[in-house]
Amino acid sequence: MEQFVISIMNQYGYFGIFFLIFVENIFPPIPSEVVLLFGGFMTTYSKLSVTFMVLFSTLGSVAGAIVLYYIGKILNKDRLKKIVAGKIGKVLRLKVNDIEKAVCWFDTKGNKTVFFCRFIPVVRSLISIPAGMSEMSMSKFLLYTFAGSSIWNTVLLIIGNRVGNNWKDILYIMNQYSHIVLILLILALIIFLFYFCSFRSKKKKRTVK
Repeated sequence: MEQFVISIMNQYGYFGIFFLIFVENIFPPIPSEVVLLFGGFMTTYSKLSVTFMVLFSTLGSVAGAIVLYYIGKILNKDRLKKIVAGKIGKVLRLKVNDIEKAVCWFDTKGNKTVFFCRFIPVVRSLISIPAGMSEMSMSKFLLYTFAGSSIWNTVLLIIGNRVGNNWKDILYIMNQYSHIVLILLILALIIFLFYFCSFRSKKKKRTVK
């Protein structure tokens, strides 16, 4: 994967970073860290500038986010309610009201969530789906996506530019960061599901009494 990314970057420059970051947003397994750190390194031996690399990578981030936003909009809360009302909802112990609560929470916290999630591996891509599902206004979505993505891209591109040939050392550190974040997210999800299910079972017992 790494060699493929480097090959695309070397051949297509600005368009290469736009394309790779666009695809990375839709398919998170493609590592943006490799693209951005190597992109920064490229500016040290080519005519490519950090400024334009930031611009094209951020445009790629926004374009990919828009695709996922509309996927979320297609899978809107009404369709999700129908899914939850069926067998899947029973298996996951979810109710239609839970969807309303989640959408309501996103309506109030969505702006900050879309912005800050741009710094979290995997989540920075997937956060666009609930934004679309909650029908967050496109203007706000674009503003916070552009702001968060531009900061993330700028930091990594500048680091790649400063460390030069040593960009792979920084990549190793970033990979460790990604692994730690993913482990914490999985643990948080497990804890949430445990307490959510416990709360549901206690509520049912109180209702029976």
